[in-house]
Amino acid sequence: MANRLTTYIKLMRLHRPIGVYLVLWPTLWALWIAAKGLPDFEILVIFMLGAVLMRSAGCVINDFADSDFDGHVARTKDRPLVTGEIRRGEAFVLFFVLCIIAFGLVLLTNKLTIQLSFGAVALAACYPFMKRYTHVPQIVLGAAFAWAIPMAFAAQANSVPKDAWILYLAVVVWTVTYDTFYAMCDREDDLKIGVKSTAILFGDGDRMITAMLQVFTLIILGTVGNKFALGSVYWLSLGLAALFFVYQQFLIRRRDPQKCFQAFLNNNWVGIVIFVGIVVDYSFNNPQNLAPVLESINQLVSSLQSK
Repeated sequence: MANRLTTYIKLMRLHRPIGVYLVLWPTLWALWIAAKGLPDFEILVIFMLGAVLMRSAGCVINDFADSDFDGHVARTKDRPLVTGEIRRGEAFVLFFVLCIIAFGLVLLTNKLTIQLSFGAVALAACYPFMKRYTHVPQIVLGAAFAWAIPMAFAAQANSVPKDAWILYLAVVVWTVTYDTFYAMCDREDDLKIGVKSTAILFGDGDRMITAMLQVFTLIILGTVGNKFALGSVYWLSLGLAALFFVYQQFLIRRRDPQKCFQAFLNNNWVGIVIFVGIVVDYSFNNPQNLAPVLESINQLVSSLQSK
C-alpha cells in the first residue's frame, strides 16, 4: 500500500513541488491585489489547495498524453506510466478524481468563480496534446497556469476587472519564458521523436527571445503596478526579479541542459520576491492590514500542522 501511494505521488509529482509553486505565486499575487492587501482566509486556503490539486491533475494528464513519448526522453523514461507501475486507465481516473475534488473547493466560492473554473479544467486537459500540433504549447500552459488570476479576483471581489487581465498576460509571458528553459533541457530528444516546443521553434534565437520575453514580463508587471497603485516596495521587488532574470540568462548561455533546468527552477525566486513585494507594499500603505494578514498566515500554518 505504501509503495502504491509513493507511485501515485510520483505520478502527481508531489515530490517535485516546483510546479505547485509556479502556479501558487501568481495566484497569491492576484488574491492580495484583489483584496487590496487582506485576502479572506477561507479563499486563501481554497486557492492554495486548488493550486496543489490542479497542478497534480495537470501532471497526471500530461503523463497520460505523453506515455508513448516519455520512454524516449532521458529525463522522463522512469515515469510510472512508462515503467508500467500505473496503467493508463488508473491515471485517467486519478485525473478525474483530482478535478472533482478541486471543483468541490470551487463550490465553496461564488457563481462567477464556478463558471471560470470550467476554463481551468479545459486548459489543463488540452495542454498536453498541444505539443503534437503546435510549436507553442508553452502559450497554452501559460494560459492554464495564469487562469487562477481571474478566478482569484472573482472569488475575492466577485468581479474580474479589466486590469486583472494585464496581470494574466504577464503570467502567460513569464510562463512561456521559463517553460522554454524547461523545454531546452529536452530539445535534442524532442527533435528525434517529433514533439514540438518553443525551444525548437526559437532555435539559435532562444536566448535572445527569452531575454526579450523577460523584459516584456517586467514591463507588463510594471503596468500592473501602475494600474493597481502599488508603491516603491513593489517596484523594488521587480528590480530583484530583473536580477534573477539576468542570472537565468547567464545560466543558459551555453544551453547546457542541467543549467537550463536550474534557470527554470530559479523562477520560484521570481515568484517569491514579487509576492513579498506586494504583501509588504500593501502592509506599509495600510498598516492596519498587517496584523490581520499575520493572523491569517498563522491560522494557515496551524491548519496545515494539524492535518
